[in-house]
Amino acid sequence: MLKFEARSQASAVMSFASPILALGITVVVGYLLFAGMGKNPFTALSLFLIEPLSSAYALSELAVKAVPLLLIAIGLSVCFRANIWNIGAEGQFILGAICAGGVAMHAGPETGKGIVFFVLLAGVLGGMLWAGIVAFLRDRFNASEILVSLMLVYVADLLLSYFVYGPWKDPQGFNFPQTINFLPATQVPRLVASLRVDIGLLIALILAGLTWLLIFRTYAGFQLQVGGLAPAAARYAGFSARGALWTAMLFSGGMAGLAGALEAAGPLGQLTPNVPSGYGFAAIIVAFVGRLHPVGTVFSAVLMSMFYIGGELAQSRLGVPKALTGVFQGLLLFALLACDTLITYRVRWKSKRVHLPIAMPVGMHTSKGA
Repeated sequence: MLKFEARSQASAVMSFASPILALGITVVVGYLLFAGMGKNPFTALSLFLIEPLSSAYALSELAVKAVPLLLIAIGLSVCFRANIWNIGAEGQFILGAICAGGVAMHAGPETGKGIVFFVLLAGVLGGMLWAGIVAFLRDRFNASEILVSLMLVYVADLLLSYFVYGPWKDPQGFNFPQTINFLPATQVPRLVASLRVDIGLLIALILAGLTWLLIFRTYAGFQLQVGGLAPAAARYAGFSARGALWTAMLFSGGMAGLAGALEAAGPLGQLTPNVPSGYGFAAIIVAFVGRLHPVGTVFSAVLMSMFYIGGELAQSRLGVPKALTGVFQGLLLFALLACDTLITYRVRWKSKRVHLPIAMPVGMHTSKGA
């Protein structure tokens, strides 16, 4: 029989191997899923794992998807390490896009490229504002940051709809709910003119490195980690729980807002009701697959963006439902949670022993007086 036994200490090998094993399980289950749908599993899986890496254009689109996931996941990693559960990064992403779009629409023909900085700054401040509401309610009224941040996602979505259906609606947009196209001066510069990838990729990679320094090489990062791992020890050491709350939430909200600004002033070039794309929720999986480590989130963001692109390709070429992308994301998360059990537990095979009654030979029975 199989039995789980607690390890004396966490396994460093399984901590590294668990995401790889989870990916393998996801691929196997995906193979069975496509076979059950009557699709060629090898063709379908190649759309997820090979096609997004097959050309310069494909790599460019991969980077376009990975940048917002990476930025949001970096911010969430800091929050989760501090034991603060910001589940509403999607709302902060939307607010960042709204604030960035509001600045971009005020540009005129004479506006210079320097406005891009203010567009991105507005996105950061918008995300911080939305996360600050969560931090204030948690700090002042001890409200659950999980519920508050999640509910604010719907408020942000309604706020976006108000603007694109109302005061910001393009008067020449044939009644479509969208803003005007942002002027070229306000759009994020591209790395290569013929491809869609822009300087957001460089910004995301630089911020990943700086976040690594913050978490693992600064006293402030040490305070955040101690507060998350051992709140009682943090209080005894005199670390401020309020400071950790506000720092983590504002940092996470700013990163999500920056992702929204880069999306609005980059690939989209305008605001539409389709700005919410689920990046804020998918980035939760990215953060955990990346082990809440800034460098690990780089690789997990690439993997998750492959799922996004693969799902779109499978939908157009094989006729599978659009929800398949979410299925793969959920499979990866559940497989990771299951494999993470092996970090603190080991599986042992123990044979079941059968205890037979011992029969005493005839004549060996002893009386009470013997």
